[in-house]
Amino acid sequence: MNAFLETLISIFQNSGFAQFAEPGGLLYLAMIVVGCVLLYLAIVKQFEPLLLLPIAFGMILANLPGSGIIHMQYFVGDGLEHPMWMEILNNGGLGDMLYLGVKLGIYPPLIFLGIGTMTDFGPLISNPKSLLLGAAAQFGIFGTYLGARALSTTGLVDFTGAQAAAIAIIGGADGPTAIFVTSRLAPELLGSIAVAAYSYMALVPVIQPPIMKALTTKAERQIVMKQLRTVTKTEKIIFPILCTIVVSLILPDSAVLVGMLMLGNLMKESGVVDRIQKTAGNELMNIITIFLGLSVGCTTSANTFLNARTLFIIVLGLIAFSFGTAAGVLFGKLMCWITKGQVNPLIGSAGVSAVPMAARVSQKVGQAENPQNFLLMHAMGPNVAGVIGSAVAAGILINIFG
Repeated sequence: MNAFLETLISIFQNSGFAQFAEPGGLLYLAMIVVGCVLLYLAIVKQFEPLLLLPIAFGMILANLPGSGIIHMQYFVGDGLEHPMWMEILNNGGLGDMLYLGVKLGIYPPLIFLGIGTMTDFGPLISNPKSLLLGAAAQFGIFGTYLGARALSTTGLVDFTGAQAAAIAIIGGADGPTAIFVTSRLAPELLGSIAVAAYSYMALVPVIQPPIMKALTTKAERQIVMKQLRTVTKTEKIIFPILCTIVVSLILPDSAVLVGMLMLGNLMKESGVVDRIQKTAGNELMNIITIFLGLSVGCTTSANTFLNARTLFIIVLGLIAFSFGTAAGVLFGKLMCWITKGQVNPLIGSAGVSAVPMAARVSQKVGQAENPQNFLLMHAMGPNVAGVIGSAVAAGILINIFG
Protein backbone atom coordinates (compact mmCIF):
# COMPACT_ATOMS: atom_id res chain seq x y z
CA MET A 1 0.00 0.00 0.00
CA ASN A 2 2.83 2.39 0.82
CA ALA A 3 4.45 1.68 -2.54
CA PHE A 4 1.14 2.48 -4.28
CA LEU A 5 0.76 5.77 -2.41
CA GLU A 6 4.37 6.70 -3.12
CA THR A 7 3.77 6.05 -6.81
CA LEU A 8 0.71 8.31 -6.80
CA ILE A 9 2.62 11.04 -4.98
CA SER A 10 5.51 10.74 -7.44
CA ILE A 11 3.14 11.00 -10.40
CA PHE A 12 1.54 14.13 -8.93
CA GLN A 13 4.90 15.73 -8.10
CA ASN A 14 6.04 15.25 -11.68
CA SER A 15 2.78 16.50 -13.15
CA GLY A 16 2.06 19.95 -14.46
CA PHE A 17 -0.44 20.57 -11.67
CA ALA A 18 2.32 20.44 -9.05
CA GLN A 19 4.48 22.82 -11.10
CA PHE A 20 1.75 25.46 -10.98
CA ALA A 21 2.44 25.67 -7.22
CA GLU A 22 6.13 26.41 -7.76
CA PRO A 23 7.48 30.00 -7.91
CA GLY A 24 6.23 31.63 -11.11
CA GLY A 25 3.87 28.76 -11.83
CA LEU A 26 0.77 30.96 -11.70
CA LEU A 27 2.17 33.02 -14.58
CA TYR A 28 1.94 29.97 -16.83
CA LEU A 29 -1.63 29.46 -15.69
CA ALA A 30 -2.34 33.10 -16.59
CA MET A 31 -0.93 32.56 -20.08
CA ILE A 32 -3.14 29.52 -20.56
CA VAL A 33 -6.12 31.72 -19.69
CA VAL A 34 -4.92 34.32 -22.22
CA GLY A 35 -4.67 31.57 -24.83
CA CYS A 36 -8.25 30.50 -24.09
CA VAL A 37 -9.43 34.11 -24.47
CA LEU A 38 -7.71 34.31 -27.87
CA LEU A 39 -9.37 31.04 -28.87
CA TYR A 40 -12.72 32.58 -27.91
CA LEU A 41 -12.00 35.61 -30.10
CA ALA A 42 -10.96 33.38 -32.99
CA ILE A 43 -13.87 30.91 -32.79
CA VAL A 44 -16.78 32.98 -31.48
CA LYS A 45 -15.89 36.48 -32.68
CA GLN A 46 -14.02 35.19 -35.76
CA PHE A 47 -11.14 37.67 -35.36
CA GLU A 48 -8.51 36.48 -37.90
CA PRO A 49 -9.30 32.83 -37.01
CA LEU A 50 -6.96 31.28 -39.58
CA LEU A 51 -3.93 32.51 -37.66
CA LEU A 52 -5.27 33.50 -34.27
CA LEU A 53 -6.56 29.98 -33.57
CA PRO A 54 -3.20 28.15 -34.10
CA ILE A 55 -1.34 30.98 -32.34
CA ALA A 56 -3.63 30.73 -29.32
CA PHE A 57 -3.39 26.95 -29.16
CA GLY A 58 0.40 27.15 -29.52
CA MET A 59 0.37 29.60 -26.59
CA ILE A 60 -1.49 27.05 -24.46
CA LEU A 61 0.91 24.25 -25.42
CA ALA A 62 3.98 26.36 -24.66
CA ASN A 63 2.70 27.23 -21.18
CA LEU A 64 1.76 23.74 -20.06
CA PRO A 65 4.48 23.00 -17.46
CA GLY A 66 6.82 20.26 -18.62
CA SER A 67 5.45 20.11 -22.18
CA GLY A 68 8.86 20.98 -23.65
CA ILE A 69 7.26 21.69 -27.02
CA ILE A 70 9.84 24.37 -27.82
CA HIS A 71 13.22 25.40 -26.42
CA MET A 72 13.69 29.10 -27.14
CA GLN A 73 17.11 29.00 -25.46
CA TYR A 74 18.31 27.19 -28.58
CA PHE A 75 17.40 30.24 -30.69
CA VAL A 76 17.82 33.37 -28.58
CA GLY A 77 19.90 34.24 -25.56
CA ASP A 78 22.80 36.33 -24.34
CA GLY A 79 25.60 36.14 -26.87
CA LEU A 80 23.72 33.65 -29.06
CA GLU A 81 23.98 34.91 -32.63
CA HIS A 82 22.97 31.72 -34.43
CA PRO A 83 20.64 28.81 -33.58
CA MET A 84 22.22 25.95 -31.63
CA TRP A 85 21.92 23.50 -34.51
CA MET A 86 23.24 20.40 -32.75
CA GLU A 87 20.98 20.93 -29.73
CA ILE A 88 17.98 21.42 -32.00
CA LEU A 89 18.72 18.29 -34.04
CA ASN A 90 19.51 16.11 -31.02
CA ASN A 91 17.09 17.40 -28.39
CA GLY A 92 14.58 19.56 -30.28
CA GLY A 93 10.91 18.74 -30.60
CA LEU A 94 8.07 19.62 -32.92
CA GLY A 95 7.99 23.30 -31.94
CA ASP A 96 11.74 23.69 -32.48
CA MET A 97 11.57 22.19 -35.97
CA LEU A 98 8.58 24.30 -36.98
CA TYR A 99 10.16 27.45 -35.53
CA LEU A 100 13.12 27.05 -37.89
CA GLY A 101 10.80 28.17 -40.68
CA VAL A 102 10.24 31.42 -38.80
CA LYS A 103 13.86 31.87 -37.71
CA LEU A 104 15.18 31.31 -41.23
CA GLY A 105 12.56 33.59 -42.79
CA ILE A 106 10.88 30.85 -44.83
CA TYR A 107 7.21 31.07 -43.85
CA PRO A 108 6.43 34.79 -44.43
CA PRO A 109 7.62 34.84 -48.08
CA LEU A 110 5.57 31.70 -48.79
CA ILE A 111 2.54 33.40 -47.22
CA PHE A 112 3.21 36.35 -49.57
CA LEU A 113 3.28 33.91 -52.49
CA GLY A 114 -0.21 32.74 -51.56
CA ILE A 115 -1.44 36.31 -51.05
CA GLY A 116 -0.16 37.20 -54.51
CA THR A 117 -2.32 34.51 -56.11
CA MET A 118 -5.40 36.14 -54.58
CA THR A 119 -4.50 39.80 -55.17
CA ASP A 120 -5.81 41.97 -57.99
CA PHE A 121 -3.49 44.88 -58.74
CA GLY A 122 -5.93 46.21 -61.34
CA PRO A 123 -7.23 49.09 -59.15
CA LEU A 124 -3.63 50.21 -58.45
CA ILE A 125 -2.64 50.00 -62.12
CA SER A 126 -5.81 51.85 -63.12
CA ASN A 127 -5.13 54.64 -60.61
CA PRO A 128 -1.35 54.85 -59.95
CA LYS A 129 -1.87 57.85 -57.64
CA SER A 130 -3.26 55.46 -55.05
CA LEU A 131 0.31 54.21 -54.58
CA LEU A 132 0.95 57.48 -52.72
CA LEU A 133 -1.82 56.67 -50.26
CA GLY A 134 -0.28 53.28 -49.60
CA ALA A 135 3.08 54.95 -49.02
CA ALA A 136 1.58 57.60 -46.71
CA ALA A 137 0.07 54.91 -44.48
CA GLN A 138 3.59 53.60 -43.77
CA PHE A 139 4.22 56.77 -41.74
CA GLY A 140 2.87 54.84 -38.77
CA ILE A 141 5.86 52.50 -38.99
CA PHE A 142 8.55 55.15 -38.97
CA GLY A 143 6.71 57.43 -36.57
CA THR A 144 6.37 54.60 -34.05
CA TYR A 145 10.04 53.73 -34.41
CA LEU A 146 10.90 57.26 -33.29
CA GLY A 147 8.37 56.95 -30.46
CA ALA A 148 9.86 53.67 -29.25
CA ARG A 149 13.35 55.15 -29.25
CA ALA A 150 12.09 58.22 -27.41
CA LEU A 151 10.41 55.96 -24.85
CA SER A 152 13.73 54.24 -24.24
CA THR A 153 15.27 57.55 -23.18
CA THR A 154 12.77 57.81 -20.31
CA GLY A 155 14.20 54.70 -18.65
CA LEU A 156 10.78 53.00 -18.45
CA VAL A 157 11.88 50.40 -20.97
CA ASP A 158 15.07 49.75 -22.90
CA PHE A 159 14.38 49.11 -26.58
CA THR A 160 17.40 48.84 -28.88
CA GLY A 161 17.21 50.29 -32.38
CA ALA A 162 16.53 46.84 -33.85
CA GLN A 163 13.80 46.13 -31.30
CA ALA A 164 12.16 49.51 -31.92
CA ALA A 165 12.20 48.79 -35.67
CA ALA A 166 10.56 45.39 -35.12
CA ILE A 167 7.84 46.94 -32.96
CA ALA A 168 7.23 49.73 -35.47
CA ILE A 169 6.46 47.31 -38.31
CA ILE A 170 3.17 46.50 -36.54
CA GLY A 171 1.95 49.79 -38.01
CA GLY A 172 1.87 48.21 -41.45
CA ALA A 173 -0.96 45.90 -40.29
CA ASP A 174 0.77 43.03 -42.07
CA GLY A 175 1.29 39.96 -39.88
CA PRO A 176 3.72 38.02 -42.14
CA THR A 177 5.89 41.12 -42.64
CA ALA A 178 5.93 41.79 -38.89
CA ILE A 179 7.05 38.22 -38.25
CA PHE A 180 9.67 38.39 -41.01
CA VAL A 181 11.22 41.60 -39.70
CA THR A 182 11.07 40.54 -36.04
CA SER A 183 12.69 37.16 -36.75
CA ARG A 184 15.59 39.06 -38.35
CA LEU A 185 15.95 41.94 -35.92
CA ALA A 186 14.50 40.96 -32.53
CA PRO A 187 13.51 37.26 -32.29
CA GLU A 188 13.18 37.58 -28.51
CA LEU A 189 10.11 39.78 -29.10
CA LEU A 190 8.49 37.56 -31.72
CA GLY A 191 5.59 36.28 -29.62
CA SER A 192 4.55 39.70 -28.34
CA ILE A 193 4.83 41.41 -31.74
CA ALA A 194 3.04 38.63 -33.62
CA VAL A 195 0.11 38.59 -31.19
CA ALA A 196 -0.14 42.40 -31.30
CA ALA A 197 0.09 42.53 -35.11
CA TYR A 198 -2.62 39.94 -35.73
CA SER A 199 -4.83 41.34 -32.98
CA TYR A 200 -4.83 44.78 -34.57
CA MET A 201 -5.37 43.30 -38.03
CA ALA A 202 -8.46 41.58 -36.65
CA LEU A 203 -9.64 44.83 -35.02
CA VAL A 204 -9.43 46.93 -38.21
CA PRO A 205 -13.25 47.38 -38.34
CA VAL A 206 -13.20 48.61 -34.74
CA ILE A 207 -10.11 50.85 -34.72
CA GLN A 208 -10.30 52.57 -38.11
CA PRO A 209 -13.83 54.08 -38.37
CA PRO A 210 -13.50 56.50 -35.39
CA ILE A 211 -10.18 57.79 -36.77
CA MET A 212 -11.62 58.15 -40.28
CA LYS A 213 -14.65 60.08 -39.06
CA ALA A 214 -12.63 62.31 -36.75
CA LEU A 215 -10.32 63.43 -39.56
CA THR A 216 -12.90 63.98 -42.33
CA THR A 217 -15.98 66.13 -42.80
CA LYS A 218 -19.38 64.73 -43.72
CA ALA A 219 -19.10 66.35 -47.15
CA GLU A 220 -15.75 64.65 -47.77
CA ARG A 221 -17.12 61.26 -46.76
CA GLN A 222 -20.00 61.68 -49.23
CA ILE A 223 -17.75 62.25 -52.27
CA VAL A 224 -18.57 59.82 -55.09
CA MET A 225 -15.52 58.83 -57.14
CA LYS A 226 -15.52 58.13 -60.87
CA GLN A 227 -15.43 54.54 -62.08
CA LEU A 228 -11.93 53.18 -62.69
CA ARG A 229 -10.81 52.36 -66.22
CA THR A 230 -10.53 48.76 -67.34
CA VAL A 231 -7.01 47.35 -67.06
CA THR A 232 -5.76 45.07 -69.84
CA LYS A 233 -4.34 41.61 -69.28
CA THR A 234 -0.99 42.75 -70.71
CA GLU A 235 -0.75 45.48 -68.06
CA LYS A 236 -1.53 42.99 -65.31
CA ILE A 237 1.21 40.64 -66.54
CA ILE A 238 3.86 43.34 -66.94
CA PHE A 239 3.17 44.95 -63.54
CA PRO A 240 4.47 42.15 -61.24
CA ILE A 241 7.57 41.65 -63.38
CA LEU A 242 8.40 45.36 -63.53
CA CYS A 243 7.56 45.93 -59.85
CA THR A 244 9.87 43.11 -58.74
CA ILE A 245 12.79 44.37 -60.81
CA VAL A 246 12.44 48.04 -59.84
CA VAL A 247 11.82 47.53 -56.11
CA SER A 248 14.53 44.88 -55.76
CA LEU A 249 17.12 47.03 -57.53
CA ILE A 250 16.31 49.99 -55.30
CA LEU A 251 16.07 47.96 -52.09
CA PRO A 252 17.52 44.43 -52.36
CA ASP A 253 16.43 43.53 -48.80
CA SER A 254 12.80 43.69 -49.96
CA ALA A 255 13.39 41.32 -52.88
CA VAL A 256 12.26 38.13 -51.17
CA LEU A 257 8.93 39.52 -49.92
CA VAL A 258 8.07 41.61 -52.98
CA GLY A 259 9.36 38.90 -55.32
CA MET A 260 7.22 36.15 -53.83
CA LEU A 261 4.16 38.42 -53.75
CA MET A 262 4.62 39.28 -57.41
CA LEU A 263 5.39 35.68 -58.40
CA GLY A 264 2.06 34.62 -56.94
CA ASN A 265 0.30 37.44 -58.78
CA LEU A 266 2.03 36.59 -62.06
CA MET A 267 0.83 32.99 -61.68
CA LYS A 268 -2.70 34.34 -61.35
CA GLU A 269 -2.63 36.88 -64.15
CA SER A 270 -0.72 34.81 -66.71
CA GLY A 271 -3.41 32.14 -66.73
CA VAL A 272 -0.98 29.42 -67.84
CA VAL A 273 -0.18 27.75 -64.48
CA ASP A 274 -3.58 27.12 -62.96
CA ARG A 275 -2.50 24.04 -61.04
CA ILE A 276 0.43 25.60 -59.19
CA GLN A 277 -1.48 28.85 -58.70
CA LYS A 278 -4.26 26.95 -56.92
CA THR A 279 -1.70 24.98 -54.90
CA ALA A 280 0.13 28.15 -53.80
CA GLY A 281 -3.09 29.94 -52.89
CA ASN A 282 -4.77 27.00 -51.16
CA GLU A 283 -2.90 23.87 -50.04
CA LEU A 284 0.56 25.42 -49.60
CA MET A 285 -0.73 28.58 -47.95
CA ASN A 286 -2.95 26.59 -45.58
CA ILE A 287 -0.06 24.34 -44.54
CA ILE A 288 2.30 27.27 -43.97
CA THR A 289 -0.41 29.12 -42.04
CA ILE A 290 -0.71 26.19 -39.62
CA PHE A 291 3.07 25.94 -39.18
CA LEU A 292 3.50 29.70 -38.79
CA GLY A 293 0.66 30.19 -36.31
CA LEU A 294 1.59 27.22 -34.14
CA SER A 295 5.31 28.01 -33.99
CA VAL A 296 4.69 31.69 -33.22
CA GLY A 297 2.24 30.75 -30.48
CA CYS A 298 4.83 28.44 -28.95
CA THR A 299 7.19 31.39 -28.44
CA THR A 300 4.80 33.09 -26.00
CA SER A 301 5.87 31.40 -22.80
CA ALA A 302 5.13 33.22 -19.55
CA ASN A 303 8.76 34.01 -18.72
CA THR A 304 9.19 35.94 -21.99
CA PHE A 305 5.66 37.27 -22.57
CA LEU A 306 4.35 38.49 -19.22
CA ASN A 307 6.43 41.60 -18.58
CA ALA A 308 6.28 45.37 -18.88
CA ARG A 309 8.00 45.22 -22.27
CA THR A 310 5.04 43.29 -23.75
CA LEU A 311 2.61 45.91 -22.45
CA PHE A 312 4.62 48.68 -24.11
CA ILE A 313 4.73 46.68 -27.35
CA ILE A 314 0.94 46.33 -27.39
CA VAL A 315 0.47 50.06 -26.71
CA LEU A 316 3.08 51.09 -29.30
CA GLY A 317 1.50 48.69 -31.81
CA LEU A 318 -1.87 50.39 -31.37
CA ILE A 319 -0.24 53.79 -31.80
CA ALA A 320 1.56 52.57 -34.93
CA PHE A 321 -1.62 51.25 -36.49
CA SER A 322 -3.58 54.38 -35.58
CA PHE A 323 -0.88 56.67 -36.96
CA GLY A 324 -0.77 54.68 -40.20
CA THR A 325 -4.54 54.99 -40.62
CA ALA A 326 -4.47 58.71 -39.81
CA ALA A 327 -1.59 59.40 -42.19
CA GLY A 328 -3.44 57.68 -45.04
CA VAL A 329 -6.63 59.64 -44.39
CA LEU A 330 -4.78 62.98 -44.11
CA PHE A 331 -2.94 62.35 -47.36
CA GLY A 332 -6.32 61.46 -48.88
CA LYS A 333 -7.60 64.87 -47.75
CA LEU A 334 -4.60 66.49 -49.44
CA MET A 335 -5.34 64.64 -52.68
CA CYS A 336 -9.00 65.64 -52.36
CA TRP A 337 -7.97 69.30 -52.13
CA ILE A 338 -5.50 69.05 -55.01
CA THR A 339 -8.04 67.31 -57.29
CA LYS A 340 -10.83 69.70 -56.22
CA GLY A 341 -13.03 67.05 -54.64
CA GLN A 342 -12.43 64.06 -56.92
CA VAL A 343 -10.86 61.84 -54.25
CA ASN A 344 -12.75 60.59 -51.21
CA PRO A 345 -10.28 60.79 -48.29
CA LEU A 346 -11.75 57.63 -46.76
CA ILE A 347 -9.83 55.44 -49.21
CA GLY A 348 -6.58 56.65 -47.60
CA SER A 349 -7.29 54.53 -44.52
CA ALA A 350 -6.99 51.42 -46.74
CA GLY A 351 -3.29 52.20 -47.22
CA VAL A 352 -2.48 49.79 -44.39
CA SER A 353 -1.83 46.21 -45.50
CA ALA A 354 -4.88 44.45 -44.05
CA VAL A 355 -6.19 43.16 -47.39
CA PRO A 356 -9.10 43.32 -48.14
CA MET A 357 -10.52 44.19 -44.72
CA ALA A 358 -9.28 47.80 -44.72
CA ALA A 359 -10.80 48.41 -48.16
CA ARG A 360 -14.12 47.02 -46.95
CA VAL A 361 -14.05 49.39 -43.98
CA SER A 362 -13.59 52.34 -46.37
CA GLN A 363 -16.55 51.10 -48.39
CA LYS A 364 -18.73 50.61 -45.30
CA VAL A 365 -18.01 54.05 -43.80
CA GLY A 366 -18.47 55.79 -47.15
CA GLN A 367 -21.74 54.05 -47.95
CA ALA A 368 -23.11 54.84 -44.51
CA GLU A 369 -22.77 58.55 -45.38
CA ASN A 370 -23.96 58.20 -48.98
CA PRO A 371 -25.80 55.07 -50.22
CA GLN A 372 -24.62 55.90 -53.77
CA ASN A 373 -21.00 55.62 -52.69
CA PHE A 374 -19.09 52.59 -53.94
CA LEU A 375 -15.50 52.97 -52.76
CA LEU A 376 -14.41 49.33 -52.57
CA MET A 377 -12.46 49.15 -55.83
CA HIS A 378 -11.01 52.64 -55.31
CA ALA A 379 -9.87 51.60 -51.82
CA MET A 380 -8.32 48.38 -53.13
CA GLY A 381 -5.70 50.51 -54.92
CA PRO A 382 -4.19 51.94 -51.70
CA ASN A 383 -4.80 48.60 -49.98
CA VAL A 384 -2.63 46.53 -52.31
CA ALA A 385 -0.16 49.43 -52.48
CA GLY A 386 0.08 49.13 -48.70
CA VAL A 387 1.17 45.49 -49.04
CA ILE A 388 4.02 46.59 -51.31
CA GLY A 389 4.74 49.56 -49.03
CA SER A 390 5.04 47.43 -45.91
CA ALA A 391 7.43 45.06 -47.72
CA VAL A 392 9.54 48.03 -48.78
CA ALA A 393 9.48 49.43 -45.25
CA ALA A 394 10.60 46.01 -43.99
CA GLY A 395 13.52 46.08 -46.40
CA ILE A 396 14.54 49.55 -45.23
CA LEU A 397 14.50 48.53 -41.54
CA ILE A 398 16.41 45.32 -42.20
CA ASN A 399 18.93 47.23 -44.30
CA ILE A 400 19.53 49.70 -41.46
CA PHE A 401 19.43 47.38 -38.45
CA GLY A 402 19.97 43.87 -39.83
